Amino acid sequence: MIIANYIAYVLTLIGALNWGLVGIFNFNLVTWICGAYRNGWAIAIYVLILLAAIWLIISPIISRGMLDLGCPYKKEMQDKDKK
Repeated sequence: MIIANYIAYVLTLIGALNWGLVGIFNFNLVTWICGAYRNGWAIAIYVLILLAAIWLIISPIISRGMLDLGCPYKKEMQDKDKK
């Protein structure tokens, strides 16, 4: 689940970067990489980013309110909260 969270986080950041570039500079990074706005690769990238965003919404619900990114201090923090 940690790997899925990292992949989803990176894909969502790429999507946010793309929309920021579209909004500020009218430059679509996905279109530039794929060569066209509506081809199979561009659609696949957009769908992957959508699924990543949905996963980041659902993942904290599954893991009881926390997005698990494998924090090495998580156990120490949980033990500290119990005291």
